[in-house]
Amino acid sequence: MASDVHTPATAAVDALGIEYHTVTIGHVASAEEAAEARGIELSQLVKTLVVRESDDQYYFVLVPGNRAIDWPKLRAHVGVSRLSMPPADEAFSVTGYKRGTITPFGASMAWPVIMDNEVLANKEISIGSGSYGTAIHLSASECKAALSATVADISNRPRG
Repeated sequence: MASDVHTPATAAVDALGIEYHTVTIGHVASAEEAAEARGIELSQLVKTLVVRESDDQYYFVLVPGNRAIDWPKLRAHVGVSRLSMPPADEAFSVTGYKRGTITPFGASMAWPVIMDNEVLANKEISIGSGSYGTAIHLSASECKAALSATVADISNRPRG
């Protein structure tokens, strides 16, 4: 379903023939504010994080808005002893997207996608569109299939 928002991400979703809609919101300062502005539960907001294994190997890690990466679980899943979050400029150079807009859809490189199993607890999710203030809402299962995502238990609830 075409959108009036045009980014590499929406073009990629259009090309895949996935049913979706976009939601445009104003400036938000937190995941909680973003979920409220999008009219969804925090668990439906999917954060896309870029994780570096080495200078030439990255992953897109998809985690619900109410959870955080569990680094020991993620390292065990990938089978390495060290992973890190690259600086913002490096994340931009390997994805084509600025932090806060990153999505695997339409990224400049098709890095492997690891989806936390809790993402699939929702029928519909909201993921970045590649543009500040706009999100793509789509089926969680279609997102998984379209991205050939590996699903694993890689998150936990933040303390506090």
